[in-house]
Amino acid sequence: MKTYIPAKTDIKRQWYLVDADGQILGRLASKVANILRGKNKVYYTPNFDTGDFVVVVNAEKIRMTGKKLMQKISFSYSGYPGGTRFIKYKKLLEDSPEKAIRMAVKGMLPHNKLSDRLITKLKVYRGAEHRHGAQKPERISQA
Repeated sequence: MKTYIPAKTDIKRQWYLVDADGQILGRLASKVANILRGKNKVYYTPNFDTGDFVVVVNAEKIRMTGKKLMQKISFSYSGYPGGTRFIKYKKLLEDSPEKAIRMAVKGMLPHNKLSDRLITKLKVYRGAEHRHGAQKPERISQA
């Protein structure tokens, strides 16, 4: 038996539209990460980019369960002395909910060079409008 590895010409990329209105952040992120990796396809290969594009709209209406809004903290470090930043998710979701979704999805992708290519296929928008209408994204009802 030989292992099948898809050629670049075999990969058919699709566009999916996900509405984040009322969705829970972690559950939405895990399903979006699976689509970005291509796990929903027959020819999924772990070390190859076989995934699709995902457009997430209504990012400002995402939910978090429990006390995570007040207790969960986003950490970033610039590399300089005194360059650490701690931001509570309540403030992060008010200021830039797109960043919160992007960070959650990136954390669920593999931590290697492939994830840098995969995360570029994720498009997140605060409101209901997006600029990818020409690609005719297929709507996913329950991400």
